[in-house]
Amino acid sequence: MEEKCSTFSLRKLSSRLMQMVIVTAFLLVNCLPAMAQSNTKVKGVITSGADGLPLIGVNVVEKGTTNGTVTDFDGNFELTVSSNAVLDISYIGFLSQEVKIVAGKTTYNVVLKEDSQALEEVVVVGYGVQKKKLVTGATVQVSGDNLQKLSTTNALGALQSQSPGVNITQSSGQPGEGFKVVIRGLGTVGSSGPLYVIDGVAGGDINALNPSDIESIDVLKDAASAAIYGARAANGVILVTTKQGKAGKLQLSYDGYYGVQYLAKLPPLLNAKEYMAMMDETRYNEASPGYDWAGLLPTDLYNSIMDGSWQGTNWIKETYNEAAPTQNHSFNLAGGTEQSKFSLGFSYTSQEGILGKPVQSQFDRYTARINSDHVLLKVKDFDAIKIGETLNFNYNTKSGIAIGNIYGNSIHNMLIGNPLLPVYDAEGNYYDYYDKRDNGWEFDGNTGNPLAGTALSNWGLNLSKNYALQTSAYLEIQPIKNLVFRSQFGYKMTASSYRSYDGIRYLSNNTNVTVDNVYQSASSGHNITLDNTIAYKFNVADLHQFDVVVGQSVEKWGMGSNINASGNNSIFEGSFDHAWVDNTKPTELSQRGAGGSPWGEGALASFFGRANYNYKETYMASLTMRADGSSNFPRGNRWGYFPSASAGWVMSNESFMEDTKSWMDFLKLRASWGQNGNSAIDNFQYQTTFAFDESNGYYFDPKKKVQTVGGYADILANPDVKWETSEQLNLGFDSRFLNSRLGLTFDWYVKTTKDWLVKAPISGVWGLNPPFVNGGDIENRGFEVALNWNDKVGEFNYGATVNFAHNKNEVTRIANTEGIIHGDANVLSQGTTEMYRAQVGYPIGYFYGYKTAGVFQNWSQVDGTAAKYAGAQPGDLIFVDSNNDGKITEDDRTQIGNPHPDFTMGLNLNFSYKGFDLNITGAGAFGQQIAKSYRSFADSPLQNYTTDIFGRWTGEGTSNKLPRLTSGSHTNWQNISDIYIEDGDYLKIQNLTIGYDFKKLFPTMPLGQARLYLTAQNLFTFTGYSGMDPEIGYGYDKSWVSGIDLGYYPSPRTYMVGVNLKF
Repeated sequence: MEEKCSTFSLRKLSSRLMQMVIVTAFLLVNCLPAMAQSNTKVKGVITSGADGLPLIGVNVVEKGTTNGTVTDFDGNFELTVSSNAVLDISYIGFLSQEVKIVAGKTTYNVVLKEDSQALEEVVVVGYGVQKKKLVTGATVQVSGDNLQKLSTTNALGALQSQSPGVNITQSSGQPGEGFKVVIRGLGTVGSSGPLYVIDGVAGGDINALNPSDIESIDVLKDAASAAIYGARAANGVILVTTKQGKAGKLQLSYDGYYGVQYLAKLPPLLNAKEYMAMMDETRYNEASPGYDWAGLLPTDLYNSIMDGSWQGTNWIKETYNEAAPTQNHSFNLAGGTEQSKFSLGFSYTSQEGILGKPVQSQFDRYTARINSDHVLLKVKDFDAIKIGETLNFNYNTKSGIAIGNIYGNSIHNMLIGNPLLPVYDAEGNYYDYYDKRDNGWEFDGNTGNPLAGTALSNWGLNLSKNYALQTSAYLEIQPIKNLVFRSQFGYKMTASSYRSYDGIRYLSNNTNVTVDNVYQSASSGHNITLDNTIAYKFNVADLHQFDVVVGQSVEKWGMGSNINASGNNSIFEGSFDHAWVDNTKPTELSQRGAGGSPWGEGALASFFGRANYNYKETYMASLTMRADGSSNFPRGNRWGYFPSASAGWVMSNESFMEDTKSWMDFLKLRASWGQNGNSAIDNFQYQTTFAFDESNGYYFDPKKKVQTVGGYADILANPDVKWETSEQLNLGFDSRFLNSRLGLTFDWYVKTTKDWLVKAPISGVWGLNPPFVNGGDIENRGFEVALNWNDKVGEFNYGATVNFAHNKNEVTRIANTEGIIHGDANVLSQGTTEMYRAQVGYPIGYFYGYKTAGVFQNWSQVDGTAAKYAGAQPGDLIFVDSNNDGKITEDDRTQIGNPHPDFTMGLNLNFSYKGFDLNITGAGAFGQQIAKSYRSFADSPLQNYTTDIFGRWTGEGTSNKLPRLTSGSHTNWQNISDIYIEDGDYLKIQNLTIGYDFKKLFPTMPLGQARLYLTAQNLFTFTGYSGMDPEIGYGYDKSWVSGIDLGYYPSPRTYMVGVNLKF
């Protein structure tokens, strides 16, 4: 049966059930003492201190027991307790109280005070913070604790389920790879990622941070919220705040886990006998005799297949690194006084890949961080002079297997690898060309060992080392209260090196590498930023509150260089450890190469201002303006101006809403409009540039073994290139109900990106490469809903958060006569036409090809169909005549799929009782399609299949989806059609964690926390997709393309154990 989703192990399920039984028994034992207490009946009424109204559902529990009740609709409670008991009274949104039972007294009326912390919660906005209840834009905040508890190696992986409207998709499941992040729909064919601002410094790398180092992440989704960052905020802004020092006792914490990783789903490849049957059937269908397997394979190999003692080689299983380890260890130390505070951290993360054995991927990361704040002068009740700094250092190493297109993808090669070929020869060496020749393996001369192809080449023998330092220092002067001048200098340095070895190997007729190669490259450089702001907060008559900030920013980047070198003939043949260019001994000039180039400098100068106003925290308004000047544009177009305006109304503060206070605590309406910019293009697009390289060089030697010389015009000038602009309208509301137990947030938006920055193709007669042009517009329209519930019953706390987002994407203008930006050919296979494109009236990057109406079942159906290919016969696909011209041509190609989901969702459930906690996290995407083909069908008819091929047509009535088996160059297979398109809907249970804090069991232990937890990641996936993983961000190296599965490196399923310790 075709496997559609993952399943649990019964053995593991049994162990989980046993754990649940033990926990249940423990809880029952705790309940027994409460049952034996003497009886005293008490009663009373619980009301709100804010308005005197009775509170419904307040938890009233006898402290230290599970004996409790909740108040009714009139705030009344009644409970039988033991003598000398203490009542623990708690309610979401209010401060808890304890009431001691006094002998002879049976009535207790309690007034609860509101918890002002929830009301005064602040969020990070550009160049400052703001009370959450006063924010008029669309933002979402995720705490560092909620990120850390998911035990991911990357903060973006933990953010997936917690940020509606932010579509986060892994670019690959290989360790060390990143994520594609799209906020409110893809808005450009160019740079589409959000701007990351880490500790106030724009342009940071979130992948360089350990999740345990993060205090909070704030996502600015609408233009009004992000407009303060103008130039690079067209795709949204993600603000990251690392952990800050806090006054008080010095606290050391350790968080660590160790886990093992598995493939969540193995692809069902054909075994040897099944493969032989498919090859024979293909031959029969093309009127050719079947293969003489006994004559083409070694005798012992053939006999072992026939008698079932050998099933053939499953190349994925051979490269599967089962139980690959992963671990993380992080230390954080924080403390200080009101005058001087600090926070520092150190972490180590390691993850081994689940595929690629014996050269499986490996990722190791070390981070170090220190933040400090110091008050140099305090005047009365405010800090007059304050300084501080942040420093984040990251060092990581990464080795990996090839995960690119069909010509550079190790997993793809394993999936199509021939199951008739052994992995090793009798001596334990890789089975290669010589073994095939000596053993009489004559089925196909071009078939090679895919495992050796990775293990002996630069596909698997590589190592990169990366260093990153991001640091900033600030000075804050407050001459009078609430007037703050702040200057912050930021410095970012990165350096990297890469080394690979391509070894000698003779695997097949077309894989014969006779000279090895060593390649090395390195780069280093830095960026600097300087931000100066003046902020002033004041109020008039305690009714009108103003918060104004004006500032200036300068950024310069690209101050660095790249170098590379290569050489042939290593004196340590076959050794990656000794693969250095100095260890190569070329025999001719062409066997040694070297190069170097600058990064390409750029600069941005900005001026900005923002004014926030509110009246009695009921009516709010915000105006922002930013002007950016970029060196990427010519004079006249260099400056871009990005305004925004937003307003809010806290309706729940109005007198006419008094009747709702018993069930609605807060209601705020919001509206915003704004513009942001994008300048992410190469320098000097407005000038004709010249290049001096080997692309168009001249050889002055008949053997082409001497240096080349030559210069040529490179880029055609575009003096009119200007800013790309994103404009957005947002309407929404925030609300809380039932004493803040229930929260509901809603946003509706329209985001229009104008004047795309895109490289438009030009005619070859120009003889130059195209420049960037302002080539089109796109619209994204959608809505977001977030629901959360938090409550407690006695000592049992529970909560749930669910968020949904819908987005519709449509290209509205492309500045050429076709209204099309064409995609690449040869994506699924060589010899195929484009399969994705951007086109007016369609979603960007949609899948393009032929629609089919099933399979011809008999000659009568063939003869009765007017529009068909010549020579069509039963078993062939019925291509749809989309333009109704009576024939099947390339003009019948149309949209056959959309890689962008219609809906995304996130789910978070949390439960706690005494020291126990349970957290479940899920994420899903619905309405998108995936283009999948593990076979490069037109490259060779001899590549292996998965068991999906059992659904092919073999006679009338057998299949109406897949056609009869033929060579891959037949139109049935070579035409890109909807037979390669699958629904990609999925819902993943991303994380399930069960923990216990032993501090609850041993309260006198010298630890603030001693939590032990068990976690399962990627535990279960509900999907109808037949591939290994439906979460696919790969898009043939194009930022605007996704959902293409050529052999995608899947996310692992991970089981881990961890601890959280606080000293």
